[in-house]
Amino acid sequence: MARILVVDDNDDIRRMLRQLLERAGYDVADTHSADDALRSYREKPADLLIVDLLMPEKQGMTSIPEFLREFPDVKILAISGAGRQFLALAKKLGAQRAYTKPLELDELMQGVKELLGD
Repeated sequence: MARILVVDDNDDIRRMLRQLLERAGYDVADTHSADDALRSYREKPADLLIVDLLMPEKQGMTSIPEFLREFPDVKILAISGAGRQFLALAKKLGAQRAYTKPLELDELMQGVKELLGD
């Protein structure tokens, strides 16, 4: 079973993604901050990281290169409600997929399946 780590400061989005992904058969962990995500990933790596790009404290934009430096094979799916320019930048930084909020759940799940080889 693939493990997914969801990083978003919005409790409702984290909860919704957790439920969606668990119903699809994935093992899901979640956290509200990029720093917590990095600690969690070090303790128990995930097959996929879903990260919000704009969060208080440390942004997902900052954490993408950080994750890739430490874990070059990590698969990253970025999400953001801040506009397409942020999603384009996330891809330049190394995210393999990027989606706007509000999320199109079918599209997101397709991206998850593609990245995990399902």
